[in-house]
This record gives sequence, structure tokens and C-alpha cells, in this order.
Amino acid sequence: RTGASVGWIFDVEGEEGFRRREKSMIDELTQLDNVVLATGGGVVLNQSNRAFLKERGTVVLLMASVETLMGRTERDKSRPLLQNGNRESIITNLLTQRLPLYDEVADITIYTDQGGLKTTVQSIVKAIGPHSTQSE
Repeated sequence: RTGASVGWIFDVEGEEGFRRREKSMIDELTQLDNVVLATGGGVVLNQSNRAFLKERGTVVLLMASVETLMGRTERDKSRPLLQNGNRESIITNLLTQRLPLYDEVADITIYTDQGGLKTTVQSIVKAIGPHSTQSE
């Protein structure tokens, strides 16, 4: 939508600029019907985003251990917050800061340490069953 990568936005506008853009998109997209919206992990930092997500849909939190997240992000250069410093410490701090906010909005939590994508999708479909007719 923006024509710019996340890294470029962070470099030019900083995290504040990125979060401003993110909030606008969350507001817009959560007003649509029948949408699956995969957000970034920091989306919950903004109270308005949390309200938009909680009030307008069913929120599924995909949760993983620090060890799993370390493995998944080992070669990922597209995550600006993980590029400077000790990744394990950064991930631990981000989870510590964000987990209470995730818990505030999550209707369903799926643990993704075990199994692959297919297992995760099956777990989501099974868990969301009674929620699928929710119409916010």
C-alpha cells in the first residue's frame, strides 16, 4: 500500500512513523467484513489498535517461545527492531512488554512451537469454530 518497505519506513520515519501508518491501516481493514488480518507483533502497542481489533473481530494470538522465535528470525533482515543488539534479549523484552497487551485483546491463543503451518491452521480452524459467526 505504501510503496515502501518496513525497513525504509523505519529508516526515514522512525518507529513512530511506522506505527502511525499501521494504525491507519488497522482502522481501515478492521472495518471490512470477512477479512483475515495478519498484523505485526507491535500492533498491540497502540490502544486504538487494540480497541479496533477487539471490537471488530475475533483475535487469534499465535504464541511461540523465545527459542522458537529465535530460530524463525535467525536470518530475517526485514525486522528493524531485531537488527541491533542481542536478538534473544530483544525478543525476550518485546514479549515481556507486549504479552499483557496481547492477552487483553486475544479471544483465542494458539501455541505454535510444535508442528508446522498445517497444524497451526488446523488448530485455528478448530478453535475459531464457534466464533466464526461473530459480527462486529
